[in-house]
Formats: sequence, C-alpha cells, structure tokens
Amino acid sequence: MNAPAPNLTHWLERVDMAAAFRWTVRERMHESVANHFSLAVNPDGTRFLINPNGRHFARIRASDLLELDANDPATMDRPDAPDPTAWGLHGAIHRACRHARCVMHVHSVHATVLASLADSHLPAIDQNTAMFHNRHVVDEHYGGMAFEEEGARCAAMLADPKVIAMVMGNHGVLVVGRTVAEAFNRLYYFERAAETYIRALQTGRPLRVLPEAVAEKTAREWEAYPGFAEAHLREIRALLDAEGSDFAS
Repeated sequence: MNAPAPNLTHWLERVDMAAAFRWTVRERMHESVANHFSLAVNPDGTRFLINPNGRHFARIRASDLLELDANDPATMDRPDAPDPTAWGLHGAIHRACRHARCVMHVHSVHATVLASLADSHLPAIDQNTAMFHNRHVVDEHYGGMAFEEEGARCAAMLADPKVIAMVMGNHGVLVVGRTVAEAFNRLYYFERAAETYIRALQTGRPLRVLPEAVAEKTAREWEAYPGFAEAHLREIRALLDAEGSDFAS
C-alpha cells in the first residue's frame, strides 16, 4: 500500500490509525469532535501522528493526520495547529513516556461512568476485566481540561511501563500500547470490561472477584496471546475495505 503523496510519511501507520478512528465510531466510543489518538513515529517517541482539530472520527482519513514534534514550542502557532487539549495531553505523554508509543483517549460511556464513581478501580470479575488487573491506575485529582499543565500531571502517572490504562477520574479513559493494534485492542476491551462491571453493579448482587493469583495469571496470558490485537485490527481494516470506506486515502 503506497501513500497518495510522497510527503505523507509513515503511511501504513496512518492507515492503521484511520481504521481505529473509524471503528471507534462503530463501537460508539467517540464523542462529538473531541478526543484524540496519537502514535509516535521516531525512536525516542517525540514525533507523533494525531488527528486534526475539529474533525469527526467518522471522517478521518490516513492523509488527514498531523505529524507533530512534542518538543516544538511553536506547534500551536501552526496554521493547522492541533486542538490545545490534544497538544497538552498527548504532547506531554510523548515527551515523558517513550514506551507509550500509541496513546488513545476517549470519553466512552461505560469507562466514563467508571471514572465518575468514588472508587474508579476496575476489579477482575471476568476474563476481560482481568486484562487490566494490576495494570491500570486511577487519576484521583482531575484539574480541568487537559491543557499543558494538566497533561504533564497525567503523563507522570504513566511512567511505569506496566501501566496500560488510566481511568481519568471525572473525565474518561486513556490507554497506551506499543502499536496502534495493541492500543486499540486495549481501548475496546477496557470499554467492554467497564460495561460488564457497571452492569454487574446494577444487579445489586455480590461480585465474584477473581483471586489475585488467577487474575494476575489471566492478565499475563492476555499479554502473551499471540497475534490477537493484530488480528483484531486486520479484520477491522478488511471490513472497512469491503464497504468501500475511504479511510486509507
């Protein structure tokens, strides 16, 4: 697959990102023209692709993505400047967390319900919730929209490479991964896991929480599952292609 113009670098990564944006809409995890996905494209993680300001996820194409330098203080002076909260949050993470190659942040319904509870931790009550056992953190100190100071505070909570998800209290959820496929798979499963937990709470019945050893074993099995995340994204791309979607343009 070739880029439509020679100046569009990292084309395969762009196509993966565009597919993830489109499928986020299918899963109803998007919100208006808010929320952002980013992907580091250089070894130290400071150059990254991100969605343009004000573009609905349902319309994003591979060629639309911005390429930014997290260390460029003039970024917000560009004619195509990103959303300031995108720059504040994703720029801070890409500067501080080299391991967080792909960063996805949404206000999906069930994850945001979880983020609105006094205790926003996700217990391991089934196979999907166990994916995040001992691998998520909860931000208890929401300080308003994620402009640069708030973004830097959030980035500090992702310093441990073991952390793959952050429940942003009073806000939403953020996941990280080494690739688009890995991050999107985690985003999808976090929303499904949060839905299971919220629905279980709604019954008012006691929860069947997994023992620590079983929950940790299951989380490690998820981490070692061969090719699962890649197959998930590959099938999404195939479905979009079969529909004649323009995501890869």
